[in-house]
Amino acid sequence: MDAIHHHTAALIRKLESIAPLAPEERAALLRLPLRLKSVPAHQDIVSAGDKPSESCLVVNGFACRYILTEEGKRQILSFHIAGDIPDLQSLHLRRMDHSLGTLVPCQIAFIRHDDLLTLMRNHPRLGDLFWRDTLIDAAVFRQWIVTLGRREAHGRIAHLLCELLVRLRAAELVEDHAFTLPLTQAELADALGISAVHANRVLQDLRAENLITWRGDTLRVLDWEGLQKAGEFDPAYLHLVKKEAL
Repeated sequence: MDAIHHHTAALIRKLESIAPLAPEERAALLRLPLRLKSVPAHQDIVSAGDKPSESCLVVNGFACRYILTEEGKRQILSFHIAGDIPDLQSLHLRRMDHSLGTLVPCQIAFIRHDDLLTLMRNHPRLGDLFWRDTLIDAAVFRQWIVTLGRREAHGRIAHLLCELLVRLRAAELVEDHAFTLPLTQAELADALGISAVHANRVLQDLRAENLITWRGDTLRVLDWEGLQKAGEFDPAYLHLVKKEAL
């Protein structure tokens, strides 16, 4: 498999986690023209106010959607992993109303909107599948609203860790309930509406309860059922068809 095909494979794994693909659909995705770029950590891939003519596929690394308040406070809206196209909505919403940035060094594949539209015209079911992906994005947002509005800090972090484990497992990036999670406590705090000090305290509690370990960039879930209970986590909102991911 050449480099371009290898990078498109992340997208295929993502799409196949939410619906089966026909062989001709996989082949069309593998032929999709990409412009590859390495983006350093803590850099915008696309910024609020931009009018992009491309959408970006995360090939590897961690990225996030975010909005800055006038005071410079950051609210992280979602985290993105290999296979995600976080700004797919820019196909139809021409002006970005939020920014998309890297949290660690990332490899990004840019896909021209014209090429995406041609792909969907030639393979209408892929258009339906991209639409399904944006609807799942909306389902994730709804869960995050519940988390921010109604869960205590302990439940907020537990729920997020459950969500990331399931999504990363669907992307084949989890081994034995362990995965790379290169997030700082400040980034967790910006996503969950708490202080970094509070995030640190909750993580200590989760460790003390023997639910997780987190050493360096590696997080391991020791008690999956216990972590799910702590976060009131039900993966149904992710609408995955890969049963092994659940």
